[in-house]
Amino acid sequence: MAAHTSQSVAKAAGSETGPDAGPAARGRSRRTDNRNRPGLKRALATHWYAWAMITPVVLVLGVIIGWPLVRGVYLSLTDATERNVGRTIGANHIEASYEFIGLDNYAAVLADPVFLQRLVWTVLWTVACVSITFALGLGLATVLNREFKGRAAYRMALILPWAVPGFVSVFAWRFLFNRDNGILNKILEGGGISAVPWLDDPTWAKIAVISVNVWLGVPFMMVALLGGMQSIPGELYEAAEMDGASPWQRFRHITLPGLRTVSMTVILLSTIWTFNMFPVIFLLTRGGPGDSTEILVTQAFREAFVSSPRDFAGSATWGVLILLLLMIFALVYRRSLRKQGEVW
Repeated sequence: MAAHTSQSVAKAAGSETGPDAGPAARGRSRRTDNRNRPGLKRALATHWYAWAMITPVVLVLGVIIGWPLVRGVYLSLTDATERNVGRTIGANHIEASYEFIGLDNYAAVLADPVFLQRLVWTVLWTVACVSITFALGLGLATVLNREFKGRAAYRMALILPWAVPGFVSVFAWRFLFNRDNGILNKILEGGGISAVPWLDDPTWAKIAVISVNVWLGVPFMMVALLGGMQSIPGELYEAAEMDGASPWQRFRHITLPGLRTVSMTVILLSTIWTFNMFPVIFLLTRGGPGDSTEILVTQAFREAFVSSPRDFAGSATWGVLILLLLMIFALVYRRSLRKQGEVW
């Protein structure tokens, strides 16, 4: 009896994975086989479709971002300038003669007082722009989150700066800031106030570039925060109102905590974008007057395309330092979020 039972069990087990096995049995067999494969092979076999979809993206990013990044890091370790890089003049080809010099470029840039000047102004520019943009975006999002007549029209008008190409907006502001014929100074003169040298005075030039960048950044901040507000359950506001909470208390204890995740994300993105905001500075003031509005990224551009001879190694060094600074900021920011209980 025991022998007969064991034979029946063995036969049943064999029939489950044999040619007559049902779909469920065959599925269990395939899953067991996949689990027995090495990690990478199992992942490829199980998620081959996902890998096939992301492979083109990975290749494109590698060509567009990966290779220039590697090339830039390598150039920062050399003494490459326009005088010793490989180039072709007519039918003659001149081979590259630059040499590997290690970290000498980094030591030279960090020891240069210009780097500290650019870094201080870049940090001040970034903090001012992000702070003002977030405050204005939060205020406008709070207003537009309420029901009132013409709300859709106001939303479209406030999103307009985001829809206009950045260089068009900057050129328009350049005309507005013109000292002799600009609309802003015409308005001031009409009120008996002398013309303001918006782009000719270092202090006013800094105020001008911050104002333009804030004008360009408010629509994104407003839309992101407005979406976060609309995701907060309305029952929380109704319950708080029934408990006698004032509008400020509802904003402080419901709206702000509900926007924490969205706020952290948009602040991080806005910080990175502003830190590298080349078009506003270059198109509005060209880094002037003098070099008063130069930030790190415009200095890197100046090294590669304006100075003579063009210093490709120096420009690459500035670019790598910018990348390292942003990576350090992102890591510190991420750690602070984890301490606050946020997952990012």
